[in-house]
Amino acid sequence: MDRNRFICLLLILFCTGCSHRQTITARYPFWGEAVCLSVPGSDARRSLQMLVPKSTGPVQGCLLIVHGMNEHIGRYGNVARHFADRYIVAGIDLTAHGMSDPVLAKAHESIVKGADGYDAGNAFIEQAQLGDLQPMREDLKLALNYLSIHCNKPSDHTPLPIFILSHSLGSLVTSSYLLQTKQDPITPRIKGIIFSGPAFSVTEVPGWRGWFQNPLVRFTFHTHEHFLNPHDEPIPVMLFNQFVALVTVPLQDGLIELLSLPGFRQLFSPTAPPWVQEYLTDSEEERMLLGKDKYMIKRTVMRYVLGVEKEIIDFRSRMNQFDFPYLLIYSENDPITPAWGSIDFTAATRHKNNHNRVVLLAGNQYHEQLFSTQPLREQILNVIDDWLQERLNNLGEGK
Repeated sequence: MDRNRFICLLLILFCTGCSHRQTITARYPFWGEAVCLSVPGSDARRSLQMLVPKSTGPVQGCLLIVHGMNEHIGRYGNVARHFADRYIVAGIDLTAHGMSDPVLAKAHESIVKGADGYDAGNAFIEQAQLGDLQPMREDLKLALNYLSIHCNKPSDHTPLPIFILSHSLGSLVTSSYLLQTKQDPITPRIKGIIFSGPAFSVTEVPGWRGWFQNPLVRFTFHTHEHFLNPHDEPIPVMLFNQFVALVTVPLQDGLIELLSLPGFRQLFSPTAPPWVQEYLTDSEEERMLLGKDKYMIKRTVMRYVLGVEKEIIDFRSRMNQFDFPYLLIYSENDPITPAWGSIDFTAATRHKNNHNRVVLLAGNQYHEQLFSTQPLREQILNVIDDWLQERLNNLGEGK
């Protein structure tokens, strides 16, 4: 009897995982001309949007928007239009996100053809290919190569400077990409990066939930950070950290890999916890839009989560080499990408470039600064406007 009950419990849990529904009933929110980019050596495609100024005034540059984890570039329509009177604005859906996710792309096509709805509950499975962020860095390269060809003055086709506006995980993708490709021909065209709530740290769960979850998060981060990586610490401490890491990291990675395999990932890929919604934005309007937005990825494959953690650790070990000019905007009490990541990054890099600027939103606890309520949203956009204009002025002076 006990065995039968156990089997029934497993079946119930398994069916609960399989019963996840994400029914799409609306078209994907394109805000610019859709461009399909081919992935070299593959049949896969990446979706890019581009918005060109309609006015006859001079185009000052190009701005590439890079979205965050589990969202999509279609959300950034208002942000894109804010800059589209002076800049050629583009945005890319990264691997397994938005129209670059085959399931979500098929859902959009079905709605366009007249379907009432499309079940996209398995869209998250595309994340299973993401053991690290290299596919997303390749996406960024595709987008930048496309812009290098199409980002020119309409009058005489003179190449324009390229800027990148990145959010959260998109900031980690962008910064790690730039560290990899300093010798790439496109790199000199990139004249500045805006980081919004960058993922330079791991999540700290707020409230009572954090009492149970944060010690585990800190332990996994600590052990992976020290795995085969000695730090500047007393030898006994270093040996202890190395021993703990060598014993626990293979077990952790093996378990995560197991839970990410077909069958298991349907059951063990967690949905976004309710508290995340509370800390995304202070705008009730944006929260309502998020609740209705079925193109957001609702579940996350564990392999992807672990891959992001390892990418953060790797980036932190090399971030003192980052010397591109940047504007960094972060919230003091953001639990999704806690402030210590931005603080450590600025301490290591701020002196690298005279044009670096940091904006701390003191007392603010929300992650999506670009989706804040007014007047804060307008103030943040104005800060970005001013910084971009300063960069353009400095470029005009040859600095």
